[in-house]
Amino acid sequence: MAKKEKLMVIPLGGLGEIGKNMTVIQYGNDIIVIDAGLAFPDDDMFGIDLVIPDMSYLIENRDKVRAVVITHGHEDHIGGLSYLLNEVNVPVYATKLVCGLIEGKLKENHITNYTLNEVHHGDEVQIGCMKVGFIHTNHSIPDASALYFRTPIGTIVHTGDFKMDLTPVDGRQMDIHKFAELGRRGVLLLMSDSTNAERPGYTESETTVGHAFRKAFRAAKGRIILATFASNISRIQQAINTAVQFKRKVTVLGRSMVNNVQIAIELGYLDVPEGVLIEPDELNRYPDDQILILTTGSQGEPMAGLSRMASNNHRSVSIMPGDTVIISATPIPGNETGVSRTIDNLMRLGANVIAGRDKKIHVSGHASQEELKLMLELIKPKYFIPVHGEYRMLKTHGDLAVMMGVAKDHVLIGDNGQIFEFSNRSGHKTGHVNAGRVFIDGLGVGDVGNIVIRDRQQLAMEGVVIVVMTLAKGTSHPLAGPDIVSRGFVYVRDSEELLREAHDRVAAVLERCEAGNIREWAVIKSQVRDTLSRYLYEKTRRRPMILPIIMEV
Repeated sequence: MAKKEKLMVIPLGGLGEIGKNMTVIQYGNDIIVIDAGLAFPDDDMFGIDLVIPDMSYLIENRDKVRAVVITHGHEDHIGGLSYLLNEVNVPVYATKLVCGLIEGKLKENHITNYTLNEVHHGDEVQIGCMKVGFIHTNHSIPDASALYFRTPIGTIVHTGDFKMDLTPVDGRQMDIHKFAELGRRGVLLLMSDSTNAERPGYTESETTVGHAFRKAFRAAKGRIILATFASNISRIQQAINTAVQFKRKVTVLGRSMVNNVQIAIELGYLDVPEGVLIEPDELNRYPDDQILILTTGSQGEPMAGLSRMASNNHRSVSIMPGDTVIISATPIPGNETGVSRTIDNLMRLGANVIAGRDKKIHVSGHASQEELKLMLELIKPKYFIPVHGEYRMLKTHGDLAVMMGVAKDHVLIGDNGQIFEFSNRSGHKTGHVNAGRVFIDGLGVGDVGNIVIRDRQQLAMEGVVIVVMTLAKGTSHPLAGPDIVSRGFVYVRDSEELLREAHDRVAAVLERCEAGNIREWAVIKSQVRDTLSRYLYEKTRRRPMILPIIMEV
């Protein structure tokens, strides 16, 4: 009998963090990738547009990669797909709405050679030596899926992002029976969403937002401007339903919001009655109390619709006293400052702002503790890996699993790049593969690394001092300079004495180099940098970046 291979599960993103979700399932020479997401940059990643997982393991093993399977259409699950397909051209399997959203993304990134396979919930697809099944779940976007993998040594279940919503907006409940059936047959490994693992109880149904919308619409006297995630199709549907109920016309602003609404209408996931949607240039034809504006910017992003309106910088809409602004989202960790600033600016312009969890105008798309426990009870896995969350969330989810009867040494908590290895008898952590962050800056993918980010941080915090010296060819004899230029370090007019003394210190270094017959530029630059750095720190307690520039004549 042929010896059975080891099954490897390797998360490349989504462990110990929120976003850039990507996981590798590998058996023998067959690799299937779950999701290919991105994350948005932190405040201290100056100039960075997006962050994607390090895909070098997949690029090195491209001949083994059989397919990418996608759980749902959020950016943190599909945003990195263009970059992966650029390097590893393999088929992608996803449900109808997700395929539509992916297609839009690939066109935007000029990816022309790709294979998108549309699947339905309940389908099972043979990929390499594994069978992959798609199970319907509820999330804050329609057409979300959990996945199961029938491998030669056992079944793996990956929940994707989910919650158990008994009254979903589209009326399609999660297929709990399929999870129970898999559990009865035996599951080797469960990987489950940990985003809300710290929240006790149950996550509220998406339809509760509809009640809050109706209350806000009833009270609003003027225009209503509603900001939410562009991908939250269920939320957008409820906003449109409420607008129809209160006889308001709807205009959609923000490139991603316009694209997603268009795709969702075309594919039948958004029901918009004839004549409800109007173009932005038609807004002036209707009274204020007959207008709903749907826009992006619920996270305070500087270039998004709501932020532009708040700073009086939007080409179609200016905020006026009497406007009601509904921010139907909670700030992602790290975005709180931007959201607060946007709310302040909107209020200064006279808008009535409705935001915050207590107003019920946002509910999470992720399962809370009781739902996570129910999932563990349905699946009854032999091994458990909590995924999609910061370390404390993974740890809390692991504790819930132990409470639900999973053996403590069968709960495996790791980080990105960790190899989890399984046979039909054992499961444990082994080595690591390369995994980290790849920065996207403009058209550059990965050409900005941690050292460049560190330089940008130093420039932002301490500024730069440039020292320009002209030396006689082949000597260290100064013919002109040194000239000292400061940017972002001190205000030159107020610091003439400091810079004059800095000039004298550099001149003394050059004299010493000439006397010692030192001609190597690297040595001269190093001595100038060290002397100036010590002097400036002594006088200012700041460490600007010092750039010595030598010109030879």
